[in-house]
Formats: sequence, structure tokens, C-alpha cells
Amino acid sequence: MHCVELLGQSLLARDFERQVAELQIRAAALNGHTALGIPTTEPAG
Repeated sequence: MHCVELLGQSLLARDFERQVAELQIRAAALNGHTALGIPTTEPAG
């Protein structure tokens, strides 16, 4: 949950639609960082 703290704990946008967009961007960023940490397994040989 440290990554969420780095992105900020409060929403900066005032409009509801912009808040939704802001949360979607944060989720995409977190998913990207998570994908970088997952190892890929390949068969040897």
C-alpha cells in the first residue's frame, strides 16, 4: 500500500467524472508497477 501513498491519498479533482478518471489513472499506474514485479516463467530446454 506504500505505492498508494506515493500517488497521494486525496483526490485533486472536484468534478465527479474527473475524480473517476483520476482513480482510473492511479489504478493503471499501480497495475503497471505490479506487472513489473511479477516474474515470467519460461520452460528450460
